Amino acid sequence: MKVIRIAAALLIGADGRTLLVRKRGTQAFMQPGGKIDPGESAAQALGRELNEELGLVVDVAQAQFLGEFSAVAANEPGFEVNCQLYRLDVDQAVNPAAEIEEILWVDGGSLDHLHLAPLTRDSILPLYRSLQLA
Repeated sequence: MKVIRIAAALLIGADGRTLLVRKRGTQAFMQPGGKIDPGESAAQALGRELNEELGLVVDVAQAQFLGEFSAVAANEPGFEVNCQLYRLDVDQAVNPAAEIEEILWVDGGSLDHLHLAPLTRDSILPLYRSLQLA
């Protein structure tokens, strides 16, 4: 299986909720972030993607590395995503831009009504819920 290397953010707002995004022309909600370009670190990719997609200017030195996760890609059949996940706490306004069509702040409650990317559903949201309880 082909692998897509991505960096993603568990973005936590001032109210403790986390941000999910949906790209134009797709159904699945997922964490903001994107592909890591050649020669780019995961943290650099994350900073660039958050700026392009959401208008956020973040200090990636403040990002807390949460781990590496893999899952079947939501939007690219036959691919797996390998994700470097970082936590970032933000209190800036977030505005969907570039390929982002919809954003949604969610808490740890049931999201069964949403179409979630496998990585988000199986790895990242359970981690987010465990951080909330800690």
